[in-house]
Amino acid sequence: MSSAMEKSPITAKRVRLTREQRLSQLVDVAWRLVREEGTDALTLPRLAEEAAVAKPVVYDHFGTRNGLLAALYQDFDARQTLVMDAAVAASDPTLEGIARTIASSYVDCVLTQGREIPGVLAALAGSPELETVKRAYQRVYIEKCQTVLRRFTGQEDIALAGFWAMLGAADGLSNAAATGEITADEAQDELYETIVAMVQRSGR
Repeated sequence: MSSAMEKSPITAKRVRLTREQRLSQLVDVAWRLVREEGTDALTLPRLAEEAAVAKPVVYDHFGTRNGLLAALYQDFDARQTLVMDAAVAASDPTLEGIARTIASSYVDCVLTQGREIPGVLAALAGSPELETVKRAYQRVYIEKCQTVLRRFTGQEDIALAGFWAMLGAADGLSNAAATGEITADEAQDELYETIVAMVQRSGR
């Protein structure tokens, strides 16, 4: 029997992913790398190796390391938005219920990523990629909060500065909980109080 016949005639069929599927795969692998080895280990060549794809594929999707990190931040934001939307839809439609839901969903999403999000943000600090992605997300998040909280302020709209202050508090408290400086409950309770106070101040 020839050596060709000794080899199995059945070969694994390579599945060709769509561009969107490939992006999702690469993002998943990147999160795993960050979780297991930290942000410093995440480079485009390393991602290509871990995902078992050619380097040009990774560069085509992200361009640069900052582009990859920005994509991770976008992925986190998208999941955070879905969690908040679902939680608000299912929450008690009172100020206390909505405020508690906003606070808990924000902190929980950050804690789901553990130390990964602070690491990604630190790696992107000062980069134009981060500023573009983060600012776009912040505006969308504030608009959502404006929509669900407007019903509790009567004729007065909550000042935009109040929402920026709330968002700053949400980031600071969530990151403190992620690094163990405070507990998740403490972060959620403090953010809840911040949101309620902001709404009550505007409704006077």
